[in-house]
Formats: sequence, structure tokens, C-alpha cells
Amino acid sequence: MFVFWGIIIALVVWGIKRFTQETTTTTNKSGLDIVKERYAKGEISKAEFEQIKNDLR
Repeated sequence: MFVFWGIIIALVVWGIKRFTQETTTTTNKSGLDIVKERYAKGEISKAEFEQIKNDLR
């Protein structure tokens, strides 16, 4: 019975740790990194990309 609860607790801790790591990595991006990603995904045109890039500098 103790093994069962140990596994449950370990899974909960692992899940929380994994969730918080993913959250912190996405918040460390600069504005330019975000614009580059949007351009790569095709969300913005080259002209929009260049304009935003110039505005950020």
C-alpha cells in the first residue's frame, strides 16, 4: 500500500515540476525571438517582420 502512494506522490511531483519548467522557458523569450517565430510560422509578412524588427531596435 505504501508503494502505491509513493508512486502517486512521485507522479504528482514529476508533473508539477515538468509543468513549471515548460512555463519558465517560454517566458524568457525576447520580443525579437517572438517576432522571428511568428515570421517563421507565416503569421506575419516579410514587410511586417521588418517593420516590427526595426521598431524593437
